[in-house]
Amino acid sequence: MPAILMYTTPTCGYCMAAKRLLTAKGASFQEVNVAAEPGRRAEMTERARGRRTVPQIFIGDRHIGGFDDLNALERAGELDPLLEAS
Repeated sequence: MPAILMYTTPTCGYCMAAKRLLTAKGASFQEVNVAAEPGRRAEMTERARGRRTVPQIFIGDRHIGGFDDLNALERAGELDPLLEAS
């Protein structure tokens, strides 16, 4: 399973939904709390090509986007193959 990195804040409902979806899939992920580490927000924005909202999700080297993007992959049946890729 490729490494998953998610930039979040503790009070973000979309962040919680993304974590629930990935956990339900059995995927482990690294979480970066940009509220606790404000310097990491600039890193997130740069990696996410200017997107500043949370969550910002990366699977391997691929920028997925936010929860809506992650959920769209799930609905299209494309998330499982992406998580299984090595």
